[in-house]
Amino acid sequence: MILTVTSDKTVATLREDLPRAAAAHAFGVLGVHDLSAKMKEKGLDFAGEVLIFEVCNPHQAKSALEAAPEVSSFLPCRISVHRTAEGATRLSTIRPTALMEGFGVTALSKIAAEVEATLVAIMNDAR
Repeated sequence: MILTVTSDKTVATLREDLPRAAAAHAFGVLGVHDLSAKMKEKGLDFAGEVLIFEVCNPHQAKSALEAAPEVSSFLPCRISVHRTAEGATRLSTIRPTALMEGFGVTALSKIAAEVEATLVAIMNDAR
């Protein structure tokens, strides 16, 4: 269900590199959520580093929404950049193919496979 790659880069470096990798694959970054900063803002002691990138290709999103508007509950796609307890840096995303299986719409399977391949390429390029 989860696709993960490991990186030798820091979370801070990936904050800069992932948007470039996404752009190279015609995906834009719609937003970045710094969960570490948000926890601190809420008064919670959290030592981890976690960034969530919301990424999207508008053409793929349009096709998916036209096939099944309910897909909007999964949009935009997300890529997590986080540091593990052991100090490794990882990039992770939920497999779009797994998310779309339940819809039973053939067009979604094709779109999900294309998006999944691109998300993997983005993570590999960024790392």
